[in-house]
Amino acid sequence: MKIAIVTDSTAYLSHEQYDSHNIYSVPLSCIVQNEVFKEERDITSEAFFLKVREMDKLPTSSQPTVGDFIALYEELGKTYDAIISIHLSSKISGTYQNAVSVSQSLEHVEIYPYDSELAAAGQAFQVLEAARLAKEGNSVEMILEQLDKIKKETELYFVVDDLTNLVKGGRLSRAAGSVATLLSIKPVLTFVDGFIVPYDRIRTKKKALRRIENLLEQSVNTSDHPIQATVVHAFSENEAQAFKEKLEIDFPMVDFSLSFLGPVVGVHTGEGAIGLTWTIKMK
Repeated sequence: MKIAIVTDSTAYLSHEQYDSHNIYSVPLSCIVQNEVFKEERDITSEAFFLKVREMDKLPTSSQPTVGDFIALYEELGKTYDAIISIHLSSKISGTYQNAVSVSQSLEHVEIYPYDSELAAAGQAFQVLEAARLAKEGNSVEMILEQLDKIKKETELYFVVDDLTNLVKGGRLSRAAGSVATLLSIKPVLTFVDGFIVPYDRIRTKKKALRRIENLLEQSVNTSDHPIQATVVHAFSENEAQAFKEKLEIDFPMVDFSLSFLGPVVGVHTGEGAIGLTWTIKMK
C-alpha cells in the first residue's frame, strides 16, 4: 500500500525535510492588518515578527479550509492508496476537525486524520517518523501505533516573555495568565491532553530554561531509549542557538536540532519564546 503523509504548516518543517521525506502540507494563515497570509508561503517568520513590532492590534490566525483539504487529498488520491494526516492539537485549532470532516466525505482514498495533541517540533516528531515508516512500506495500522507511542513519550515545555497573546488568543486561561502577570513571573508552559497549561512558576527566563533543562535530565536518566530533542524559538535564533549549544555539551548522548515558531503559533507566544521538546528516537 502506498501511503501519503500530510501535515500542516505548524509542524514548521524545513523545505529540505518536506522534499527529502516526501511530506505534504496544508498551510494555516495569519491575518495581519486585514491581509491574509499563508504562513511560510506568503510570509516568512522574520517578515511577520517585524510587522508585528509595528502593530498595536494583535494579528489573528485561521485554520485551513475544507476546500484546502479537499484539493490536497483529491490530488494525492490519484497516486496514493491511503493518507495519514497529522495535525496540531485539536484543543487549540480546528484544523484536525476539518481534516476529519473531509475524510468522511471522500470515497476514492482512505484518509486517517491524526491529532498530534501538540504543535511545532513536537508535532514534527510524529510527522517525520510517519514518513520514515511509510517509506519503509509499513501498514497504516503499524504507523498509527507508532504515532501513539511517540505522542505518549513526547514532552514539550516553553517559556514566553509575555502571556498577553496566549490569553487574548484563547490558548491559555485568563486566570493563569493574570496570576503570572500579577506576580511578574515567567511560567514554564506545557501541553497536557492537547491543552496549553502552566507547569511551573519561575521568576526569570534564565531560571525557567534551567528548569526545562532539569526536566530533560530526568527523562535522559530514566528512559530506556535514546532521546532526540529540538529547541524551538520565536524570532530569537541567537538565544535558541546558545541554549542548544549548552544542552549539547551537557547531554552529548541526546540528538539535538533547532526549529522555529512561525506566524500562526508565534502570534500567540509572542516574539522571544523559547522551548524544548523531546521524545524517544525510534531509529
